[in-house]
Amino acid sequence: MSASGIVVAGLRKRYGTTLALDGMSFTVRPGAVTGLVGPNGAGKSTTMRVILGLDAVDEGAALVAGKPYRSLKRPLSHVGSLLDAAALHPGRSGRDHLLWLAHSQSLAARRVDQVLAQVGLTSAARRKAGGYSLGMRQRLGLAAALLGDPPTIMLDEPFNGMDPDGMIWMRGFLRSLAAQGRAVLVSSHLMSEVQDTADHLVVVGRGRAIADAGVAELIAAASKNRVTLRTTAGTHAMRVLAQAGVTVAAAGRDTITVSGLPAGRIATLLGQSAVPFSEVSAHRATLEDVYLELTREAVEFRAATPAEVSQ
Repeated sequence: MSASGIVVAGLRKRYGTTLALDGMSFTVRPGAVTGLVGPNGAGKSTTMRVILGLDAVDEGAALVAGKPYRSLKRPLSHVGSLLDAAALHPGRSGRDHLLWLAHSQSLAARRVDQVLAQVGLTSAARRKAGGYSLGMRQRLGLAAALLGDPPTIMLDEPFNGMDPDGMIWMRGFLRSLAAQGRAVLVSSHLMSEVQDTADHLVVVGRGRAIADAGVAELIAAASKNRVTLRTTAGTHAMRVLAQAGVTVAAAGRDTITVSGLPAGRIATLLGQSAVPFSEVSAHRATLEDVYLELTREAVEFRAATPAEVSQ
């Protein structure tokens, strides 16, 4: 298995009057899981289709192992992909589905049984794939992506349809693929799963990459200078802190987020004003916080909040 990766450079793609990609650029490096996230219509699926040569672009290039996908010989040996877990013949068994793919790429039949074992489908291999649950179809699609033992793996929403045990397994499996030196690109809308799986994150909005950085780096930046305060006297606490010139915001019942002062100084101010509190701690943002902040202006369809509906 040779080193590989994906380079997406300046992709522009228009469907009629709709600009689907507007200069999309990012790199998926070997040895890491890269998460690709963004609102519906942001360009994630279009970008993946372009990488696989399924859609042509007006400008730019997408390269796998330094070459366009369509120029690769035996492409399954360079990049394995799962875009649609339902894309299979329902009358074929899971094993026959993989045998057909292996034959099309001149791969040995023994490889089919190896990948079925890798994804935990050996016992269901001879059952018709049409009777598989969505989670089982995801595993079968992952087995297909692994058939050629490729150095690059690309998966669109691999956690869909997985039960909790399946999600835990998928997280560990994707990390193990990266640990083997493979370049792994995962598109997902489940921020908790991306946070626990990805090393690097590409956030896309309106057809372009709006953030491209390590997950830990993004979370640290979003957490900076913010403190979580828990108090039953929220109004009093917010008034005291606002008078000190800091930024305060209600974050939930009995919870306030404070920006501009360290936790120790906040505790002192509250104590001086006899404001009761149960917690003052440095705020650690989640990947969902990061995502919502970055994509605030890139959401195509925004529903009204409960407060707006009640007005």
